[in-house]
Amino acid sequence: MSELLSVGLDVGTTTTQLVVSRLTVKNLAGSFSVPEMEITEREIVYRSSVFFTPLLDESHVDGDAIAELVAGEYEKAGITRQQVDTGAIIITGETSRKDNAAAVLKALSGFAGEFVAATAGPDLESALAAKGSGAVAYSKRTGKTVLHIDIGGGTSNLALIKDGSILQTGCLNVGGRLIKFREDGTVSYLSPVLTGLTDIQIGQTPTAAQIEDVVKHLTHALEMAAGLRLKAALFEQLSTREVEKKWQIPDKPVVLSFSGGVADCIEKVHRPGAFGDIGSQLGVAIRESLLCRGEYMLGQETIGATVIGAGCHSAQLSGSTVFVRNVSLPIKNMPVAVFSRQEQESSHLGALIRQRMAEMDNPRVMLAMPGFSDGGYTRIAELAEIILEATTGKGVYVCLEGDMAKALGQRLSLQAGENMPCLCIDRVRITEQSYLDVGKPVGPALPVVIKTLVLSAAGG
Repeated sequence: MSELLSVGLDVGTTTTQLVVSRLTVKNLAGSFSVPEMEITEREIVYRSSVFFTPLLDESHVDGDAIAELVAGEYEKAGITRQQVDTGAIIITGETSRKDNAAAVLKALSGFAGEFVAATAGPDLESALAAKGSGAVAYSKRTGKTVLHIDIGGGTSNLALIKDGSILQTGCLNVGGRLIKFREDGTVSYLSPVLTGLTDIQIGQTPTAAQIEDVVKHLTHALEMAAGLRLKAALFEQLSTREVEKKWQIPDKPVVLSFSGGVADCIEKVHRPGAFGDIGSQLGVAIRESLLCRGEYMLGQETIGATVIGAGCHSAQLSGSTVFVRNVSLPIKNMPVAVFSRQEQESSHLGALIRQRMAEMDNPRVMLAMPGFSDGGYTRIAELAEIILEATTGKGVYVCLEGDMAKALGQRLSLQAGENMPCLCIDRVRITEQSYLDVGKPVGPALPVVIKTLVLSAAGG
């Protein structure tokens, strides 16, 4: 048994939070079996206060202020940068679109220890919020299909969960800080995503009816995502541009689960504009909508769901039959090229590998072969030959789902020589548009963080 110290930092549209967690790793296999390393326990050992995300102006996050905030929280938690093993720094919602989001990640990179991922992306946010809120665990425990909606300041992250597995994720431009107010009640900020949905202007004091009309539109979009209202142009207008796959409406009623800052306003009564935005009114609109007519619940964590997910659930472990030679760990932000089963069986696989690597223009690309069929040593030898020819033997990085990484790595090294950099991991499922962090060994396994979007300035 061993432990990892994990840090989760969520720099959101409205708030910034940090948690420190202790992850317990155990070998679940028997004495005479191949080790099966898993993270079996997740304990939060420190949780920061909720801070308003410091901004220089509406388009610029104050990176220096966030770095100062994190330094203070490390000191309060009694940890040093060198003690951190894993975790994630995530910039979420509208904050990830701020002009200098990449600069913020760079400012925070000093707190990353050896293996903390600097990441953003609505798919990852959705998964972390679903896990951090307890929605994934609830679905696994009850067998119910759950639609989890994390409603923050700028966006709402969606995750459809069945039997504890996330089937799909999505994201809508629905949040409590799409309109912000000055102390005198005039509008100080109006998100561009509301263009065409309201006649409110910056500097104006909007009427209650105008705000009610805006939150009605936002709520209707959430109802469409849940299949409670017919999908219309409004849904497409409020869908975020970062999401590649279109959201598939659930084909039957599901349990709805809510987290995020607005979730705190669903059952609690706050005066309109209590937080200097439309969050309290949006919470009321959701409470009175179709979303709360059926079975629904608030997450075990609401405003802290994403940061809990980042601190406790961003890391996973590879299988134990890995192969590492001449590769310095940790590795950060490695792009992934995924090859379908059809592509793996194609006579043009080598050409496809060369094409993907050329498109990514990166000397190190993780070649993911999901569903690679175990055809015995002959099949592994054939794959090794194709990969070596395509990569010219300068360095090979491969990810499989089955327990074949060590055999493939040994064959690659046998054919190319022991001096070639080679990393083969297994039991990791990766999708397109992903990046990978691989950490130093934990027993025979390797800690892995899969990310849906990496801002290049984060480095690594």
